[in-house]
Amino acid sequence: MIRNCLLCGVGGQGTVLASKLISAAAMQRGDDVRTAETIGMAQRGGCVVSHVRIGRDIHSPMIPLGQAQIILAFEPAEAARCLPYLVPGGTVVVNRKAVQPVTATLSGKPYDAQAVLDYLAAQVENLVVLDGDAVCAQCGSPRVLNVALLGAAAQSGALGLTCEELSAAIMQRVKPQFHSLNLQALALGAQAAEKELSHEDEAGTV
Repeated sequence: MIRNCLLCGVGGQGTVLASKLISAAAMQRGDDVRTAETIGMAQRGGCVVSHVRIGRDIHSPMIPLGQAQIILAFEPAEAARCLPYLVPGGTVVVNRKAVQPVTATLSGKPYDAQAVLDYLAAQVENLVVLDGDAVCAQCGSPRVLNVALLGAAAQSGALGLTCEELSAAIMQRVKPQFHSLNLQALALGAQAAEKELSHEDEAGTV
């Protein structure tokens, strides 16, 4: 089975590093990995999409439409834009805070993030909304949103990787002085997702 993970956000949010950590964790486990990123990903504020495919006999790094088991979205509008990639019954892990696109900034009419989140809730069977700002505040750094999302994705079960496997990848790929910070963000992201998933289970019981 091939596990397909699509990461989407805007330039400067750490999307590419997150995809590299997923890839490293999977390769440490012995899986084959293929990845691809959108052109122009270095442009701060521009759209960034990373494709990560894990498994055996992967013939293309690009995820076909409708075949991503999980989407990690660094902001709501990018999650909505990439929904055609999601497999029916798939999982979306999305950061709550919106990043306004350049067009919205120039027009002076910011988009309504809550309206987009409501749309996602109506369209996605398994939705995890992460308060990335709260996690980053607890860590004392705004630069760990990507790792917090990885923790939430691991906790959802849809990523196919554990927090322990991702922790090992962090130790391997991140500079030593940032190990503690990123491991904290991973754990807090997982805890936040666990709380949200437990609340959803309680709401679903009669």
